[in-house]
Amino acid sequence: MKLFLVGANSPTGRGLIEILRKNKIRFLAPADKNFDPDDAASIAKMIDDFAPTQLVNMADFISRNHSALKRAESSEERCKRINALLPATLAEICKRLDIPMLHLSNSYVFDGEKKLGYNENDEPNPQGVYGRHTLAGEQAVRNSPKHIIIRSGWLFGKHKSGLIKSWIHSIKKRKGELTVSRRRFSPTATAEIASAILAVTQQVDCDANAWGTYHYSGLEIKKEIEFARQILKYAANHDEEIYQLLDHTKIRENLPRLPELPNSTLSSKKIFDTFGIKQKSWHGDLQETIKSLYIGRLRSQLDEAENESDHPESTE
Repeated sequence: MKLFLVGANSPTGRGLIEILRKNKIRFLAPADKNFDPDDAASIAKMIDDFAPTQLVNMADFISRNHSALKRAESSEERCKRINALLPATLAEICKRLDIPMLHLSNSYVFDGEKKLGYNENDEPNPQGVYGRHTLAGEQAVRNSPKHIIIRSGWLFGKHKSGLIKSWIHSIKKRKGELTVSRRRFSPTATAEIASAILAVTQQVDCDANAWGTYHYSGLEIKKEIEFARQILKYAANHDEEIYQLLDHTKIRENLPRLPELPNSTLSSKKIFDTFGIKQKSWHGDLQETIKSLYIGRLRSQLDEAENESDHPESTE
């Protein structure tokens, strides 16, 4: 198996590369700057020269930071290029070269009004710029006969921890107070969606004829307020200030405002029935993500102290 990766610098892409290296699977992961959707010829040459058995597209406008969801409303052209035009270009190339394509999508193609988890038969109805261009990207990918689309749950991980850091910072700054959205989602570790992607590509490589759209998310659905409390509980293991605030926290809920969705939960039954991929608990990954934040902070503090010792202040 030889994989050509697009969006390899995304949190999921970085997780996938770690797994591919561990399993000694060949891949090529060109930098994001090489994927101008208007320059199909250059992209096609890169793909053709490498001659992959499959292409995996993980490029996404909000891959790094959840706050980019709202930023898409004022950056529509850039969002369109990444989420709609690039998948269309890649799908056309894959169709012409007869290469299977796996495309990573998400739950923002839905309107968030359903009470239960969305399944693959539910009708998309995106509510914002990001969701509309994400759906357009999906529709373009379906023009390539050999395609698989995986819609993921709400992603977090050691390379996607901005909102987690923001909550920890806010509750310390406001002495135990935090405001979150009144919504439900399916927390999903980037390492787990990367593992699911690899499992699918391995079965496609063994001639599994299972083209279509699938959902994959972590095992346990949460309200945002419940997820925030879980984060604080795990953070308290590393942070004395958070530990002292635990019994005095006041978390308020605001109604979600578009393009955020009140419900973005997903049903992952089809991917299990087809590929045997089981949902996994996200708790261990969340603990590791939070631990990595504090290890990173400790390293920064040590580096700072070392720099100060190398350049002592004058005592004259």
